[in-house]
Amino acid sequence: MKFSAREDIIQITPLWKGERFEDGRPKVPDDILRRMRNITLEEAWGPLWRKGYKYQFEGEFRTTHPGNKLIGRAVTTSMVPMRPDLHQTLLDYGHKEEGRKGFFNQWVIDSLVEDDVVVVDLFDKIFQGTYVGGNLSTAIATRTKRGGAVIWGGIRDNEQVVQIPGIQVYYRGVDPTGIGDVTMTSFNGPTRIGKATCLPGDVVLGTISGVIFIPSHLAEEVVVHAEKSHVRDIFGFQRLEEKVYTTAQIDGRWTLEMFDDFLNWFKTDEKAQAYSYLDWTEDLEELKKWIAEHPQDVAAVTL
Repeated sequence: MKFSAREDIIQITPLWKGERFEDGRPKVPDDILRRMRNITLEEAWGPLWRKGYKYQFEGEFRTTHPGNKLIGRAVTTSMVPMRPDLHQTLLDYGHKEEGRKGFFNQWVIDSLVEDDVVVVDLFDKIFQGTYVGGNLSTAIATRTKRGGAVIWGGIRDNEQVVQIPGIQVYYRGVDPTGIGDVTMTSFNGPTRIGKATCLPGDVVLGTISGVIFIPSHLAEEVVVHAEKSHVRDIFGFQRLEEKVYTTAQIDGRWTLEMFDDFLNWFKTDEKAQAYSYLDWTEDLEELKKWIAEHPQDVAAVTL
C-alpha cells in the first residue's frame, strides 16, 4: 500500500472536475474558501442533507480557540491500535520507500500547504492518543496560515497550543502523554470522524457548533445556496422588525409580490451589497413554476 497516492485520491474523488494539487487532492478555489467564512454551519448543512449527504457533521468536540472559525481543505489520515507486524511494515515502507522522516503524524504535517486542515481519525484515543502538541501545532499554523486540525482523539501541551495565533484545533480530550501504540493505515483516504465521513480535499467548515465536511464537487453550490439563504434571512429579519410580514409569511413560500419586494431590497439596501454578485433568476423561475403547478394553493403561496 502507498501513502497519499495520487491515483488513489483521484479514484475516490471522481466528481471533482477542477484543479488538483500535486498529490491529487481537489483544489477548491481560494475564493470559495473565503466566502465560506461568512456562512453558518446550518446554511452549509441544508443543501448537503437534501442531496443525501447525511453524515457530514460532527459536533462532539472541544476547541483550542473558542469562537474562531476553521475553514480549509482536508488532508485526511486514519490510525488504528498498534499491531507490531503491521506497524513495523508500514513504518519501514514510509521511511525506506517514500523517504519520510519521523513518526506517522509528522509525515502528514510535513505535507501541509496553505489553507489545509488535518483531519485525523485516532479512534477516540486520548491516553497516548495525542496527535499534536506545541511543536506540531506550531508547524500546522506555520504551514497552513489559516488552517488547523480536526482530531477524533487527543492533544497535549494545550497551554501552549492555545497561545498559537492563526490556528484552530478541534479535539476530543487532553492528556500529557505523547502519541504511542498507534499505526497509520491511511493517508489521504476516506476517514471517519465520529458520525461523519471526510475525503481528501473536502472543505472543512468548523464553527462553535462543530465541524461539517463539504464534498469538494459541491463546495461552490453549497456556498452559493448558503449565501442566498443568508441574504434572505437578513431581508426577513428586517421586514419582521418593520412588521411588514408575519413569521408565517417569512418562513413559508413567498408570494411573487414578496419576492419582488426582496429583489428591490437586494438591489438597493447596503446590507445586501456584499452579495451583489448573486443571481436570482433561477430562484424566480422556480417560484413561478411552483405557482403554475399549484394553482389551487396560489392564494396561500409564501416562499
